[in-house]
Amino acid sequence: MQVNVKTAARLLNVSEKMVTRWITQGRISAQEVDGQYQIDREKLLEWATRERMNISTDEIQNENPEEEMIPSLVDAVRTGGIHYHVAGNDKVAVLQSVVNLLPVPEDVNREFLFQVFLARESVGSTGIGQGVAIPHARNPVVRHLSKPMVALCFLDKPVEYQAIDGQAVHTLFAIVSSSTKAHLALISRLMFVLQNPEFRLLIENKGSQEEILEMLGKIEDMLASALVVNEKA
Repeated sequence: MQVNVKTAARLLNVSEKMVTRWITQGRISAQEVDGQYQIDREKLLEWATRERMNISTDEIQNENPEEEMIPSLVDAVRTGGIHYHVAGNDKVAVLQSVVNLLPVPEDVNREFLFQVFLARESVGSTGIGQGVAIPHARNPVVRHLSKPMVALCFLDKPVEYQAIDGQAVHTLFAIVSSSTKAHLALISRLMFVLQNPEFRLLIENKGSQEEILEMLGKIEDMLASALVVNEKA
């Protein structure tokens, strides 16, 4: 999904002038179409998380929630599962292990899904810094999926991931969805959650499934409360 400078500014809680400055400085990637900058929303969220910026809660709301039920992040993680000691000596091997662990239907071609993850990494590393990566498909690829999933994977050992901060990656959040809207919504919510220092510490310490799901639920409740306050304001 492409967004303009105005939407990007709302998403990042900054002025349009600031967004334009970051584009001209090369900090934000954008294409100029008919005299207007167009920015990939997904990449913008990744960049904002790497820069530890506060993402606007308003922009995380679903545009038309009545048209499609978007699961909460905690439900998506329950579906995808929390996996410990995921094997792999490098990025490719780790992604293969992750794809093998994903609880997708039997008729899903795992090799194709693996190639989709690799293709996304070839565009640019999904390592967002501080030891975390969010491998995902840029387009829906699993038509048979009943609901979106996020698999939280703790690696057996950190691997080089070409992350923006140069740090090795120890934790992956692998996102799989058959819906573009759900795909973008889950990325938005995940970026919001990863801004929480307590949650970052919990995943660094490879907390238990119960601890992780409980904290995810609390942070999402905070997000929901913030959205209600903003709507009333």
